[in-house]
Amino acid sequence: MELSVTTLEGKASGKVSLSETVFGLDPRADILQRMVRYQLAKRRSGNHQTLGRSDVNRTGAKMYRQKGTGNARHHAASAPQFRGGGKAHGPDTRDHSHGLTKKFRALALRHALSSKVKEETLVVVDDVVAKEPKTSVLRTKLEKLGWSNVLVICGAEVDKNFQLAARNIPNIDVLPIQGINVYDILRRGKLVLTKSAVDALEERFK
Repeated sequence: MELSVTTLEGKASGKVSLSETVFGLDPRADILQRMVRYQLAKRRSGNHQTLGRSDVNRTGAKMYRQKGTGNARHHAASAPQFRGGGKAHGPDTRDHSHGLTKKFRALALRHALSSKVKEETLVVVDDVVAKEPKTSVLRTKLEKLGWSNVLVICGAEVDKNFQLAARNIPNIDVLPIQGINVYDILRRGKLVLTKSAVDALEERFK
């Protein structure tokens, strides 16, 4: 398939041929959902923890004698029902991540790219370079192009001026080709790829 190439000034810059095996799949929601769940689970720190009965620093002495008081037969003040006692069945530090094969993760990325093509929200630009790191100048260009919620994927390196100019604009993400991922693709309304990014993706999935 062919897609028109544009510039940041909104001018036409020829056409680019996209591989059907990378950008022409019929996207499946179940594959994308599993990949997003995998990414978000891996992102969780998992360091939430409470003090259990054996962790609280309280005396282990028996509170009162076993019989004759008319009260329940309690042993230690560290029991969960007492003020200052341990938490019953509280969260423990653990790893929330789970496995997905490398082959499946690659397939999910191709489905995410294909979903943007199918929704007609994929844009290919010649290059993303800014002469100076001015947020106001870049914001004006993006408003003219109608890009308000965008993920921009550059080549192996991101232009420093463009990155500095874009980082203060809400809902604009800029990543090198090494950082492309399913979650960021799906959470932005439009995906912008440079020509070098397209070449790198097709070489990756060749």
